[in-house]
Amino acid sequence: MSAHPTQLMSLSQYLIEEQLKLPQATGDFTALMSHLVYAAKVVSREVRKAGLLENILGATDQTNVQGETVMKLDEYADKIFTHTLTRCGHLCVMGSEEQEEIIPIPTGYKIGKYTIAIDPLDGSSNIDANVSIGTIFSVHLRTSPQGTPGVKEDLLQKGSKQRAAGYIVYGSSTMLVLCVGKGVSGFTLDPSCGEFILSHPEMKMPESGGIYSINEGNYDYWSDEVKNYIRNIKSIEGGRKPQSLRYIGSLVADFHRNLLKGGIFLYPNDTKSSKYPKGKLRLLYEVAPMALIAEQAGGMAVTVEGKRILDLEPEELHERTTFVVGSKKEVEHFLTFIKK
Repeated sequence: MSAHPTQLMSLSQYLIEEQLKLPQATGDFTALMSHLVYAAKVVSREVRKAGLLENILGATDQTNVQGETVMKLDEYADKIFTHTLTRCGHLCVMGSEEQEEIIPIPTGYKIGKYTIAIDPLDGSSNIDANVSIGTIFSVHLRTSPQGTPGVKEDLLQKGSKQRAAGYIVYGSSTMLVLCVGKGVSGFTLDPSCGEFILSHPEMKMPESGGIYSINEGNYDYWSDEVKNYIRNIKSIEGGRKPQSLRYIGSLVADFHRNLLKGGIFLYPNDTKSSKYPKGKLRLLYEVAPMALIAEQAGGMAVTVEGKRILDLEPEELHERTTFVVGSKKEVEHFLTFIKK
Protein backbone atom coordinates (compact mmCIF):
# COMPACT_ATOMS: atom_id res chain seq x y z
CA MET A 1 0.00 0.00 0.00
CA SER A 2 1.42 3.37 -1.00
CA ALA A 3 0.87 6.82 0.44
CA HIS A 4 -1.44 9.14 -1.51
CA PRO A 5 0.46 11.98 -3.24
CA THR A 6 -1.46 14.59 -1.22
CA GLN A 7 -0.54 12.85 2.03
CA LEU A 8 3.22 12.63 1.55
CA MET A 9 5.18 12.34 4.78
CA SER A 10 8.94 12.50 5.05
CA LEU A 11 10.94 10.19 7.30
CA SER A 12 11.84 13.09 9.59
CA GLN A 13 8.15 14.01 9.97
CA TYR A 14 7.31 10.38 10.69
CA LEU A 15 9.97 10.09 13.39
CA ILE A 16 8.86 13.33 15.06
CA GLU A 17 5.25 12.13 15.13
CA GLU A 18 6.35 8.83 16.67
CA GLN A 19 8.47 10.76 19.18
CA LEU A 20 5.48 12.88 20.24
CA LYS A 21 3.58 9.71 21.17
CA LEU A 22 6.15 9.05 23.93
CA PRO A 23 6.12 11.62 26.75
CA GLN A 24 9.54 10.45 27.96
CA ALA A 25 11.19 10.79 24.52
CA THR A 26 14.18 13.15 24.36
CA GLY A 27 14.66 13.34 20.60
CA ASP A 28 18.01 11.53 20.74
CA PHE A 29 16.80 8.60 18.64
CA THR A 30 15.31 10.93 16.01
CA ALA A 31 18.64 12.76 15.80
CA LEU A 32 20.54 9.45 15.55
CA MET A 33 18.33 8.39 12.65
CA SER A 34 18.95 11.67 10.82
CA HIS A 35 22.70 10.95 10.85
CA LEU A 36 22.15 7.37 9.70
CA VAL A 37 19.95 8.57 6.85
CA TYR A 38 22.53 11.14 5.78
CA ALA A 39 25.19 8.42 5.50
CA ALA A 40 22.76 6.20 3.59
CA LYS A 41 22.11 8.98 1.07
CA VAL A 42 25.85 9.36 0.48
CA VAL A 43 26.26 5.60 -0.03
CA SER A 44 23.21 5.53 -2.33
CA ARG A 45 24.76 8.28 -4.45
CA GLU A 46 28.00 6.33 -4.81
CA VAL A 47 26.17 3.09 -5.61
CA ARG A 48 24.27 4.83 -8.41
CA LYS A 49 27.43 6.05 -10.12
CA ALA A 50 29.55 2.99 -9.33
CA GLY A 51 29.78 1.99 -13.00
CA LEU A 52 31.27 5.40 -13.82
CA LEU A 53 33.99 5.38 -11.16
CA GLU A 54 36.90 2.97 -11.55
CA ASN A 55 37.96 3.45 -7.92
CA ILE A 56 34.60 2.19 -6.61
CA LEU A 57 33.99 -1.06 -8.47
CA GLY A 58 36.03 -4.21 -7.91
CA ALA A 59 37.81 -5.80 -4.97
CA THR A 60 40.54 -4.51 -2.69
CA ASP A 61 43.56 -6.59 -1.73
CA GLN A 62 42.19 -6.99 1.80
CA THR A 63 39.99 -9.51 3.62
CA ASN A 64 37.66 -8.63 6.48
CA VAL A 65 37.27 -10.33 9.86
CA GLN A 66 35.01 -12.89 8.17
CA GLY A 67 37.83 -13.92 5.84
CA GLU A 68 35.96 -12.50 2.84
CA THR A 69 37.39 -10.29 0.12
CA VAL A 70 36.62 -6.63 0.81
CA MET A 71 35.01 -4.84 -2.13
CA LYS A 72 35.96 -1.20 -2.72
CA LEU A 73 32.39 0.01 -2.24
CA ASP A 74 32.18 -2.15 0.92
CA GLU A 75 35.16 -0.33 2.37
CA TYR A 76 33.75 3.06 1.34
CA ALA A 77 30.35 2.37 2.94
CA ASP A 78 31.97 1.21 6.18
CA LYS A 79 34.02 4.42 6.40
CA ILE A 80 31.00 6.67 5.71
CA PHE A 81 28.72 5.04 8.28
CA THR A 82 31.46 4.73 10.92
CA HIS A 83 32.67 8.32 10.58
CA THR A 84 29.15 9.77 10.57
CA LEU A 85 27.65 7.73 13.41
CA THR A 86 30.54 7.73 15.90
CA ARG A 87 30.58 11.53 15.81
CA CYS A 88 26.83 12.17 16.02
CA GLY A 89 26.73 12.40 19.83
CA HIS A 90 24.04 9.74 20.34
CA LEU A 91 26.06 6.50 20.41
CA CYS A 92 28.20 5.05 23.18
CA VAL A 93 29.71 2.35 20.97
CA MET A 94 29.32 0.88 17.50
CA GLY A 95 29.87 -2.48 15.84
CA SER A 96 30.47 -3.10 12.14
CA GLU A 97 30.38 -6.37 10.26
CA GLU A 98 33.58 -5.20 8.55
CA GLN A 99 35.59 -4.57 11.73
CA GLU A 100 36.79 -7.18 14.21
CA GLU A 101 36.47 -5.18 17.44
CA ILE A 102 34.00 -2.65 18.82
CA ILE A 103 34.27 0.88 17.42
CA PRO A 104 34.62 3.42 20.28
CA ILE A 105 33.47 7.02 20.19
CA PRO A 106 36.44 9.25 19.24
CA THR A 107 37.95 11.42 21.97
CA GLY A 108 36.28 14.82 22.20
CA TYR A 109 32.86 13.71 20.97
CA LYS A 110 29.76 13.35 23.14
CA ILE A 111 28.94 9.84 24.34
CA GLY A 112 25.27 8.94 23.94
CA LYS A 113 22.89 6.26 25.19
CA TYR A 114 22.44 4.09 22.09
CA THR A 115 24.45 1.39 20.35
CA ILE A 116 24.31 0.44 16.70
CA ALA A 117 25.40 -2.75 14.94
CA ILE A 118 25.61 -2.36 11.18
CA ASP A 119 26.33 -4.32 8.03
CA PRO A 120 27.40 -1.37 5.85
CA LEU A 121 26.92 -3.12 2.52
CA ASP A 122 25.15 -6.47 2.50
CA GLY A 123 25.50 -8.52 -0.69
CA SER A 124 28.71 -6.78 -1.70
CA SER A 125 29.77 -9.72 -3.87
CA ASN A 126 26.95 -8.65 -6.22
CA ILE A 127 28.22 -5.08 -6.63
CA ASP A 128 30.05 -5.60 -9.91
CA ALA A 129 27.04 -7.46 -11.36
CA ASN A 130 24.76 -4.45 -10.69
CA VAL A 131 22.46 -6.50 -8.44
CA SER A 132 20.54 -4.94 -5.53
CA ILE A 133 22.61 -4.55 -2.36
CA GLY A 134 21.82 -2.95 0.97
CA THR A 135 22.62 -1.79 4.48
CA ILE A 136 21.26 -3.49 7.64
CA PHE A 137 21.29 -1.93 11.11
CA SER A 138 20.20 -2.66 14.67
CA VAL A 139 19.83 -0.19 17.56
CA HIS A 140 19.91 -1.02 21.30
CA LEU A 141 19.80 1.10 24.43
CA ARG A 142 23.09 0.78 26.31
CA THR A 143 23.31 -1.31 29.50
CA SER A 144 26.53 0.22 30.91
CA PRO A 145 26.47 3.46 32.97
CA GLN A 146 25.46 6.63 31.08
CA GLY A 147 28.23 9.05 30.16
CA THR A 148 30.96 6.40 30.15
CA PRO A 149 32.55 4.84 27.05
CA GLY A 150 30.47 1.95 25.72
CA VAL A 151 31.65 -1.63 26.04
CA LYS A 152 31.18 -4.83 24.04
CA GLU A 153 28.39 -5.99 26.36
CA ASP A 154 26.30 -3.01 25.25
CA LEU A 155 26.18 -4.59 21.79
CA LEU A 156 25.75 -8.20 22.94
CA GLN A 157 22.02 -8.01 23.64
CA LYS A 158 19.09 -10.16 22.56
CA GLY A 159 17.26 -9.19 19.41
CA SER A 160 14.06 -8.87 21.44
CA LYS A 161 15.61 -5.85 23.19
CA GLN A 162 16.22 -3.91 19.99
CA ARG A 163 14.90 -0.34 20.10
CA ALA A 164 14.91 -0.18 16.30
CA ALA A 165 15.99 -2.16 13.27
CA GLY A 166 15.96 -1.55 9.57
CA TYR A 167 17.57 -1.96 6.21
CA ILE A 168 18.19 0.17 3.14
CA VAL A 169 17.98 -1.49 -0.26
CA TYR A 170 19.84 0.15 -3.14
CA GLY A 171 17.88 -1.12 -6.12
CA SER A 172 15.74 0.39 -8.87
CA SER A 173 14.95 2.89 -6.12
CA THR A 174 16.58 3.43 -2.75
CA MET A 175 14.22 2.30 0.00
CA LEU A 176 14.47 2.31 3.79
CA VAL A 177 12.41 -0.27 5.70
CA LEU A 178 12.19 0.62 9.38
CA CYS A 179 10.82 -0.75 12.63
CA VAL A 180 10.95 1.63 15.62
CA GLY A 181 8.95 -0.42 18.10
CA LYS A 182 5.65 -1.61 16.74
CA GLY A 183 4.99 -2.19 13.06
CA VAL A 184 7.09 -1.72 9.94
CA SER A 185 7.09 1.20 7.51
CA GLY A 186 8.83 1.71 4.16
CA PHE A 187 10.29 4.97 2.87
CA THR A 188 11.46 5.58 -0.70
CA LEU A 189 14.16 8.13 -1.49
CA ASP A 190 12.86 10.91 -3.75
CA PRO A 191 15.95 12.10 -5.67
CA SER A 192 14.22 15.36 -6.63
CA CYS A 193 14.07 16.58 -3.03
CA GLY A 194 16.59 14.30 -1.35
CA GLU A 195 14.07 13.05 1.19
CA PHE A 196 12.90 9.59 2.17
CA ILE A 197 9.10 9.66 1.70
CA LEU A 198 6.66 7.28 3.40
CA SER A 199 5.62 5.01 0.53
CA HIS A 200 4.70 1.77 2.31
CA PRO A 201 2.89 2.46 5.61
CA GLU A 202 2.09 -0.43 7.95
CA MET A 203 3.86 -3.09 5.89
CA LYS A 204 2.55 -6.63 6.36
CA MET A 205 4.17 -9.82 5.12
CA PRO A 206 1.57 -12.12 3.47
CA GLU A 207 0.70 -15.10 5.70
CA SER A 208 1.81 -17.47 2.97
CA GLY A 209 3.71 -17.22 -0.29
CA GLY A 210 4.82 -19.16 -3.33
CA ILE A 211 8.53 -18.29 -3.24
CA TYR A 212 11.42 -20.03 -1.48
CA SER A 213 14.92 -18.58 -1.37
CA ILE A 214 17.92 -20.79 -0.68
CA ASN A 215 21.26 -21.62 -2.31
CA GLU A 216 20.14 -24.96 -3.70
CA GLY A 217 23.62 -25.70 -5.01
CA ASN A 218 24.47 -26.76 -1.45
CA TYR A 219 21.67 -29.36 -1.32
CA ASP A 220 23.97 -32.36 -0.82
CA TYR A 221 25.55 -30.70 2.24
CA TRP A 222 22.30 -30.02 4.16
CA SER A 223 20.72 -31.96 7.00
CA ASP A 224 18.03 -34.50 6.16
CA GLU A 225 15.37 -32.24 7.68
CA VAL A 226 16.19 -29.35 5.35
CA LYS A 227 16.43 -31.69 2.35
CA ASN A 228 13.02 -33.21 3.15
CA TYR A 229 11.46 -29.78 3.50
CA ILE A 230 12.82 -28.53 0.16
CA ARG A 231 11.68 -31.69 -1.62
CA ASN A 232 8.22 -31.25 -0.09
CA ILE A 233 7.64 -27.65 -1.17
CA LYS A 234 8.79 -28.48 -4.73
CA SER A 235 6.44 -31.46 -4.94
CA ILE A 236 2.82 -31.57 -6.12
CA GLU A 237 2.05 -34.22 -3.51
CA GLY A 238 -0.29 -33.34 -0.66
CA GLY A 239 -2.27 -30.84 -2.68
CA ARG A 240 0.21 -27.98 -2.20
CA LYS A 241 1.13 -25.90 -5.21
CA PRO A 242 4.89 -26.25 -5.92
CA GLN A 243 6.83 -23.19 -4.83
CA SER A 244 9.14 -21.22 -7.11
CA LEU A 245 12.84 -20.79 -6.38
CA ARG A 246 14.01 -17.16 -6.31
CA TYR A 247 17.51 -16.65 -4.92
CA ILE A 248 19.53 -13.48 -5.45
CA GLY A 249 22.32 -14.09 -2.96
CA SER A 250 21.84 -10.71 -1.31
CA LEU A 251 19.96 -11.02 2.00
CA VAL A 252 18.44 -7.54 1.77
CA ALA A 253 17.12 -8.17 -1.75
CA ASP A 254 15.78 -11.68 -1.04
CA PHE A 255 14.18 -10.61 2.23
CA HIS A 256 12.66 -7.45 0.75
CA ARG A 257 10.98 -9.37 -2.08
CA ASN A 258 9.54 -11.92 0.32
CA LEU A 259 8.36 -9.18 2.69
CA LEU A 260 6.32 -7.69 -0.13
CA LYS A 261 5.18 -10.86 -1.90
CA GLY A 262 5.34 -13.57 0.75
CA GLY A 263 7.64 -16.57 0.88
CA ILE A 264 10.47 -18.06 2.90
CA PHE A 265 14.23 -17.49 3.03
CA LEU A 266 16.56 -20.18 4.38
CA TYR A 267 20.27 -20.11 5.15
CA PRO A 268 20.98 -23.43 6.92
CA ASN A 269 24.31 -24.74 8.11
CA ASP A 270 25.95 -27.36 5.91
CA THR A 271 28.86 -29.76 5.81
CA LYS A 272 30.52 -28.09 2.83
CA SER A 273 33.03 -26.35 5.09
CA SER A 274 33.98 -26.80 8.73
CA LYS A 275 34.46 -23.03 8.90
CA TYR A 276 30.77 -22.27 9.54
CA PRO A 277 29.33 -25.09 11.68
CA LYS A 278 26.58 -22.83 13.07
CA GLY A 279 25.66 -21.20 9.77
CA LYS A 280 27.14 -18.25 7.92
CA LEU A 281 24.94 -15.21 8.61
CA ARG A 282 25.86 -12.89 11.48
CA LEU A 283 23.42 -12.71 14.37
CA LEU A 284 24.02 -9.08 15.37
CA TYR A 285 24.49 -7.46 11.98
CA GLU A 286 22.07 -9.35 9.74
CA VAL A 287 19.83 -11.92 11.40
CA ALA A 288 18.49 -10.16 14.53
CA PRO A 289 17.41 -6.93 12.78
CA MET A 290 15.74 -8.85 9.94
CA ALA A 291 14.00 -11.09 12.49
CA LEU A 292 12.52 -8.08 14.30
CA ILE A 293 11.22 -6.64 11.03
CA ALA A 294 9.77 -9.99 10.01
CA GLU A 295 7.92 -10.49 13.31
CA GLN A 296 6.61 -6.93 13.40
CA ALA A 297 5.31 -7.41 9.84
CA GLY A 298 3.48 -10.59 10.85
CA GLY A 299 6.11 -13.15 9.81
CA MET A 300 8.37 -15.52 11.72
CA ALA A 301 12.12 -15.99 12.15
CA VAL A 302 13.78 -19.10 13.62
CA THR A 303 16.95 -21.16 13.45
CA VAL A 304 16.94 -24.51 11.63
CA GLU A 305 16.49 -26.09 15.06
CA GLY A 306 13.30 -24.07 15.55
CA LYS A 307 14.59 -21.55 18.11
CA ARG A 308 13.14 -18.04 17.94
CA ILE A 309 15.87 -15.73 16.61
CA LEU A 310 14.95 -12.82 18.88
CA ASP A 311 15.50 -15.00 21.96
CA LEU A 312 19.12 -15.82 21.09
CA GLU A 313 21.70 -14.36 23.49
CA PRO A 314 24.80 -13.34 21.48
CA GLU A 315 28.17 -14.19 23.02
CA GLU A 316 30.48 -12.80 20.33
CA LEU A 317 30.43 -9.73 18.08
CA HIS A 318 30.62 -11.85 14.93
CA GLU A 319 28.58 -14.81 16.09
CA ARG A 320 26.91 -16.73 13.29
CA THR A 321 23.65 -18.61 13.15
CA THR A 322 21.31 -20.44 10.82
CA PHE A 323 18.31 -18.45 9.59
CA VAL A 324 14.81 -19.31 8.44
CA VAL A 325 12.54 -16.30 7.95
CA GLY A 326 9.40 -15.45 6.07
CA SER A 327 5.64 -15.75 5.95
CA LYS A 328 4.15 -17.21 9.11
CA LYS A 329 2.48 -20.22 7.51
CA GLU A 330 5.57 -21.06 5.47
CA VAL A 331 7.87 -21.02 8.50
CA GLU A 332 5.34 -23.02 10.50
CA HIS A 333 5.31 -25.59 7.69
CA PHE A 334 9.11 -25.75 7.82
CA LEU A 335 8.96 -26.40 11.59
CA THR A 336 6.90 -29.57 11.01
CA PHE A 337 10.03 -31.12 9.44
CA ILE A 338 12.23 -30.43 12.47
CA LYS A 339 12.92 -33.26 14.91
CA LYS A 340 11.11 -32.71 18.18
